[in-house]
Amino acid sequence: MMTRILPLEGVRNFRDFGGYASRHGGTVRRGHLYRSGHYAEASDSDLERIAELGIALQADLRRPDERDRQPGKWSAPNTIIHDGGREMEAPHTRFLQQVEVNPETAEDWMDDYYKVAPYKAHHVELFASWFRELAGLDGNAAGVVNCAAGKDRTGILCALTHHVLGVGEDDIRADYDLTNQAVNVDEFLPAAAKHFNEMLGKNHDVEVFRPFMGVRLRYLETAFSAMAAESGSIDTYLVTTLGVDDAMQKAIRDRLIET
Repeated sequence: MMTRILPLEGVRNFRDFGGYASRHGGTVRRGHLYRSGHYAEASDSDLERIAELGIALQADLRRPDERDRQPGKWSAPNTIIHDGGREMEAPHTRFLQQVEVNPETAEDWMDDYYKVAPYKAHHVELFASWFRELAGLDGNAAGVVNCAAGKDRTGILCALTHHVLGVGEDDIRADYDLTNQAVNVDEFLPAAAKHFNEMLGKNHDVEVFRPFMGVRLRYLETAFSAMAAESGSIDTYLVTTLGVDDAMQKAIRDRLIET
């Protein structure tokens, strides 16, 4: 698993999410699908390394305020973004403004977020665009999905991409959970807690912020369960909500699965 992680100096959670076996036969190609956090702190060395990867398509899932606050030092020739719709600030900041907050309620909030995230209008637009552009990507060009930390929004979209490619459930979950190896939460948690407390005028315990910094498999399970409850199944969600029909899925598999 660790070989999937590309250690960069200023970009967190950058990794290759190819290389898994597909139920359609063959293996998802390595060097064609990447995922990461933002690029605002990318070093010159990082930029040189990224340039070598041949990434032509980027789905930047961040809101406009995130892009303004942390403008990326790199972007792909074809970068998918959105205008944010009515969501103009981080949803969890509203939760953290409450007086009574603890690690357990923070985890519950994350569950609630994952329940609605697949159906947020701007996510639907971004996810649909990613699959549409991925299906038509030329030759050996690669694609990357990123958000701020490369774990929640990115995690859902990468899991859906794996599903389209026929990656097994255990591998989908393992790749999602790899964030907890790629990112040392203990290293930056105190600084993150200090930042949020100062921004919000609060004094929350540092552990309140831990559920927001890593991932829990239960979060992804919540997203999948929401798709099953709302749409009937993940497959139906892909077709009816995102418009990723059988022909598009086949085009993606033909391009990204090697035998």
